[in-house]
Amino acid sequence: MQLLNFENDPAEDSSMRARRQLARDEAMLQWADQVVGEDESTTMDTDSLRLWQFDQPTVVLGRSSKINEEVNRRWCRERRIEVLRRCTGGASVVGGPGCWMYSVVLRLLDETSIRKIDVAHDYVMQRVLAAVQSQLPNAERKGICDLTFENRKFSGNSLRVARHHLLYHGTILVDSDLDLIQSCLDFAPRQPEYRQQRSHREFIGNINVDVPQLTLDLAEQFGASSKPDSSVVRSIEEVADELLRTRYGTEEWHVRR
Repeated sequence: MQLLNFENDPAEDSSMRARRQLARDEAMLQWADQVVGEDESTTMDTDSLRLWQFDQPTVVLGRSSKINEEVNRRWCRERRIEVLRRCTGGASVVGGPGCWMYSVVLRLLDETSIRKIDVAHDYVMQRVLAAVQSQLPNAERKGICDLTFENRKFSGNSLRVARHHLLYHGTILVDSDLDLIQSCLDFAPRQPEYRQQRSHREFIGNINVDVPQLTLDLAEQFGASSKPDSSVVRSIEEVADELLRTRYGTEEWHVRR
């Protein structure tokens, strides 16, 4: 597995940078599937991991989220907060400074069973939780794929399964503006039992961890190398460019539901 790090173009406006981040996640999946699809016997390392954050507050809808049910659109529009859509399922989240995102792509080998959704959740969540617990031993997993500390959720996660790989990504709240999250989102349409009807502000919380150390711990848990192949990064960026042109750069994709 390769630990990826993409460089942002300072000349690109903040809206396009946010869209590019979402495009990169799907591009990681598409590039990996294309490589294996062309040669299933390839020994090229197509697994990847990255840790990143939006540089501006950004609402991210799930692939099937209904924007008018999950998001306070008027409040976001008045404050020029982007409302974008990702390629995976789940409910809406709010990213931005202090809300770290991890993204991992894993190959679905014949001898593995992570094609099964529950097994995929277990495989990834065990590793993300272990990475967090190296600094925060009392962190827990609750619900299907939530991570919590002192009964407050700090990580929500979602996935998408392709032919040869899966994309699994999620949030890790470290220094996020929790009041902003409360204002951006309407009441969640689907709730785990442990939430007990709490508002967003009562339900979520930041955790006190060192992000560079968390990155190292995630890499160790997933077996990721700290030296990615530069040609792989370029190839994924090329796929992201195309996804920006055809999907993430269009308003139709983001407001389609």
